[in-house]
Amino acid sequence: QVQLVEAGGGSVQPGGSLRLSCAASGNLFGFYVMNWYRQAPGRQRELVATITQGGTTNYADSVKGRFTISRDGAKNTVYLQMNSLKPDDTANYRCNTVVMGKGYWGQGTQVTVSS
Repeated sequence: QVQLVEAGGGSVQPGGSLRLSCAASGNLFGFYVMNWYRQAPGRQRELVATITQGGTTNYADSVKGRFTISRDGAKNTVYLQMNSLKPDDTANYRCNTVVMGKGYWGQGTQVTVSS
């Protein structure tokens, strides 16, 4: 089994920054693709960012240039640095990975952006 635990959510003003983390533990054999998703009330779940085993990153157009996904292989942790936050970024953020053919999700961390 693999466990994912997110942290770093909170409430910030527009233009502020937050750094989310997702720590993986358990039977993790190597580093696999890690994803950040978000979902706000009344809106569909959105894939925000992805990082591959080789370090390739990809972002949703809505966050490109503002968010950065990174990883710390030694800690089995993935991060999402969020800058220039907007009210539309308000959502519950969850990390996700697939290990040995099985999908895993964190419990989620709330990000609220408001003045």
